[in-house]
Amino acid sequence: MRIVVGSDERTHVTDVVLEELRRRGFEVEPVGPLAGVRQSWSEVARIVAEKVARGEADEGILFCWTGTGVSIAANKVPGIRAALCEDAETARGARLWNNANVLCMSLRRTSEAIAREILDAWFNTRYIPNPEDEACLAQVAEIERTYWKTSEPITTG
Repeated sequence: MRIVVGSDERTHVTDVVLEELRRRGFEVEPVGPLAGVRQSWSEVARIVAEKVARGEADEGILFCWTGTGVSIAANKVPGIRAALCEDAETARGARLWNNANVLCMSLRRTSEAIAREILDAWFNTRYIPNPEDEACLAQVAEIERTYWKTSEPITTG
């Protein structure tokens, strides 16, 4: 599985997450300061979200100080369901019920231990299609179509 990971700054927690993802056997693509390029949280979130939306990565992980900014920016990209998770149970629910494809975490509030717990829940939980959640996700897709009619489609290259 290919995971694209971005943050507006490189920290101990981002390094731990990158190392943990590689240890778990994922192909990891760092973005922004994690790749040695100075970029804002909004730029990093857009790059990660677009890579996931285009299918260049299977999933994304984003960090900023609160995690809120990257989750807002990522969710502007059609097809992205970014979830700000501060604990394992929230990550589990985001996967199980929302079919989330981008995990967002706070640099301020996420410890090394909590990050590992969140990753465990995220990667050990899969969306299970069911009528109620399928209906909700269809409504989310309709909202995207309604408000993104005039936007340019995401293309490769």
